Amino acid sequence: MEADIFEYHKEEDTVDIKSFQEEKQKLIQPTALKDPKLAKLKEALVNWINSTLKPEHIVVQSLEEDLYDGLVLHHMLSRLAGVDVPVEEMALTSPAQIRKLGLVLEELDQRLGLQEDSPIKWNVKLIHNKDLLATIHLLVAMVRSFQPDLDLPPNVNVEVIIMEVSKSGIKSDVQTEVLTDEREAGPESLMKCEREDPIDKLLKLEAHKVNTVKKAILYFVNQNMQTLGLQVANMDKQFADGVILLLLIGQLEGFFIPLCDFNLTPVNHSEMVHNVTLALDLLNNLGLKVSSVDPQDIVSQDVTATLKVLYALFKKHKGK
Repeated sequence: MEADIFEYHKEEDTVDIKSFQEEKQKLIQPTALKDPKLAKLKEALVNWINSTLKPEHIVVQSLEEDLYDGLVLHHMLSRLAGVDVPVEEMALTSPAQIRKLGLVLEELDQRLGLQEDSPIKWNVKLIHNKDLLATIHLLVAMVRSFQPDLDLPPNVNVEVIIMEVSKSGIKSDVQTEVLTDEREAGPESLMKCEREDPIDKLLKLEAHKVNTVKKAILYFVNQNMQTLGLQVANMDKQFADGVILLLLIGQLEGFFIPLCDFNLTPVNHSEMVHNVTLALDLLNNLGLKVSSVDPQDIVSQDVTATLKVLYALFKKHKGK
């Protein structure tokens, strides 16, 4: 057994040296790592990952340290593309991680529509080696493909050192690498007044202005719920189980939601999440897309998320 292990490492080391000699190595200039634009891009990508994986209680803190084993990328692929690659959940050894990364990246590359002649900016080796440049290129490509409306800091460039090792020696060159360009901002980002969600802007105002809007929305809700004999007194809490939200949507849109489709008297967390998920799906089908709201946000009585949903209904129906 020990001989087998020795031979395995011996063979692996030989391959690494050979590949190092044949490949061009790209390294971000140490001074470029302090660039504020790069820091903002990294922060935006971390926030995007954490927002996407919030229902699964996965939290990423570092792009370099938290993505190399394939776990996060596996879950991101599942959430964004609905693809569950048949791999082990926890890959603890390096060979297992590399094998898992290979399968996940193979599926990702297909979903991203990469052509065979496309320049490769990431691969299993680079991601597993915690290469920041390759990791950012991969994540930016995923944003472009799966969530193109997401704002990323535009025009982020970094200086990189390109090193090539051969038998004759080492060649190096400094170039500028483009991480994001102008299009990452999207048309909405070019108009600041339209970029920010109205509720996000509202919550930055004075408390009395926020309360005025909340009262107006609450009055609107109760006006439409009175025919059912229901009244909302606490907007922050009474929508958490999804029941009143579903009934309100039905009242406003003029349809009946079968009682078998939701839990009228939810008794646990999963039933509440089911109700709220159904409500958000209905809103999406009605063309009322609520930005950055996850069912878990409503269930956990997140004031901002609840207001975003109610404001979308209020905005559509307030004139009726």
